[in-house]
Amino acid sequence: MEPTIIYIIIGVAALVVGVLMGKIIFAKNTQKQIEEAQAKSEKIIAEGQLQAETLKKEKLLEAKEKFVQLKADHDRDVLQRTQKINESENRIKQKEQSLNAKEGNLDKQLKENEAIKETLNRQIEVVNIKRTELEKHQEEHIRRLEKVAGLSAEEAKAQLVESLKQEAQTRALALQQEIIEDAKQKANKEARKIVIQTIQRTAAEQAIENSITVFNLESDEIKGSIIGREGRNIRAIEAATGVDLIVDDTPEAIVLSSFDPLRREVARLSLQRLVADGRIHPARIEEIVEKTKRQLDDQVMEIGERTIMELGIHGLHKELIRMVGRMRFRSSYGQNLLMHSRETANLCAIMASELGMNPKLAKRAGLLHDIGKVPDEETELSHALLGAKLAEKYGENPAVVNAIGAHHDEMEMQYVISPIIQACDAISGARPGARREIMQQYLQRIKDLENLALAYQGVEKAYAIQAGRELRVIVEADKVSDGDSDKLSFEIAQKIQEEMTFPGQIKVTVIREKRAVNIAR
Repeated sequence: MEPTIIYIIIGVAALVVGVLMGKIIFAKNTQKQIEEAQAKSEKIIAEGQLQAETLKKEKLLEAKEKFVQLKADHDRDVLQRTQKINESENRIKQKEQSLNAKEGNLDKQLKENEAIKETLNRQIEVVNIKRTELEKHQEEHIRRLEKVAGLSAEEAKAQLVESLKQEAQTRALALQQEIIEDAKQKANKEARKIVIQTIQRTAAEQAIENSITVFNLESDEIKGSIIGREGRNIRAIEAATGVDLIVDDTPEAIVLSSFDPLRREVARLSLQRLVADGRIHPARIEEIVEKTKRQLDDQVMEIGERTIMELGIHGLHKELIRMVGRMRFRSSYGQNLLMHSRETANLCAIMASELGMNPKLAKRAGLLHDIGKVPDEETELSHALLGAKLAEKYGENPAVVNAIGAHHDEMEMQYVISPIIQACDAISGARPGARREIMQQYLQRIKDLENLALAYQGVEKAYAIQAGRELRVIVEADKVSDGDSDKLSFEIAQKIQEEMTFPGQIKVTVIREKRAVNIAR
């Protein structure tokens, strides 16, 4: 054979052998995969059976727990219902016992009432018998009286009625006289009351602010700004105004304390401006206080003009008008001086009109009679003589001048209106509640305390604060040294002890402050 054919045969044989070998290997691999798949399926079935058993046991446990819980709840409900039933049965038994007891009491009361009823019936029968016997005896007694008196029952009754009528008329006359006397007394009392009410209708208020003014704040945070760092702002306000500022735990309020209403008004208006502006420091405080004082002067003038306009007084000098306005901030024995003067003016006009005199002249004199209490400068003269001097200086009628000077008998009365002014001044000041003597003594003591300090050389200002328990003295730094300040404080304290009478103790504080001021232009 040829080699080529041999090679082809060998190749074909090799191919056949290879195919057979591949089929044998594939068959072996397929058998192996089938075995592995069977093993995995058996393993999965075993695991599924195991998980099923585990899940079955868990569900059985949950069912048992649920059953136990339901059984416990059921037992608890049954127990509660049993307890409620037992309580209801106990209450029913108690009610039955109570009803049985009440029923027994009712039976007992019914028996007692029947016995009482029988007793009352027997007593009523006895009373009826007694009444019948009494009527027989009364008729027999009346027949005997008619036989003895010789009068019938009708005639005796007529005589008795007549005697009673006369007695009633006598008593009625006496009672009428008593009623008339009582009515007279009540009428006199009512008349006095009407007169007093008429006087009070035109009278001023019985009480005014004399020592304090309350300054209201929007919030308590403003108190810190008013006090300032280490209290410098509040000290500056007190030094500039002479008013004691009381900052306590009162919510949203500061108390301004001073015996002088004008100082309190300056302090109140200054604080109002400072709080509205928000810039609160010593230099600003002094500036605002000075502006407020000038503004208050304008306000005083306005008050004076409004007063004379309301009273219908014309041709008054401007200085007198200003003094009338200053009266609004002064008090006399606790009575507001302007209200007292207006009240006196109205009373003088009414009294002068009733006497056929000039009411306008009397009203003018009544308004100005205490003008000497508000001078620009202190003098040795009494307020009546000083007022007469001021009225004469500013061209007032001689009758008005004489009435002012004579209303305390310090000048001879030369005109008819002078006693009218004196009487109306007494009426206004003496009515109940108008004045308080103790307050005036206190104010005088405070003023004397300040004047005592002002008498020393180098003293610029003096303020009595803390209700007179402290005297604050401000000296001029150029005239008084630090050593002189200590000496001055000691001397003032000694003089107060020697010349004044006061309760407790008075602290004397001398303040010396040096300021250097320059202006850059």
